[in-house]
Amino acid sequence: MDQELMNELASQFKNSLKVLNAVGAETRQAILMALLQGPQDPGMRVGEIRGITHFSRPAVSHHLRILIEAEIVSVRKEGTRNYYQLDSGSKLMVLKSLVNGLEKVLAQCEREAGIL
Repeated sequence: MDQELMNELASQFKNSLKVLNAVGAETRQAILMALLQGPQDPGMRVGEIRGITHFSRPAVSHHLRILIEAEIVSVRKEGTRNYYQLDSGSKLMVLKSLVNGLEKVLAQCEREAGIL
């Protein structure tokens, strides 16, 4: 196995850890799905997300905070109102990089298995 390729994959896993943890919970997946269904401009308020997901207001707020820290969701404040939307520069792209890295390693494993 190519050590450089394995080091690159290890780095991609490390870079993806926060995003993987953030999207790994079903509650946060439901919130992301609600955000995808809602308006991107101006975004959605906690009450609107709550209406779609049927989670409590404190639960929605807690999970939104995790998604914001993972740079998947952004918040825009207008006075006392907060609007949440998927972050256009989202860290979700690190998952694409991770999947590409996994595909490279798997392809190399398959090539090596064919040689044996």
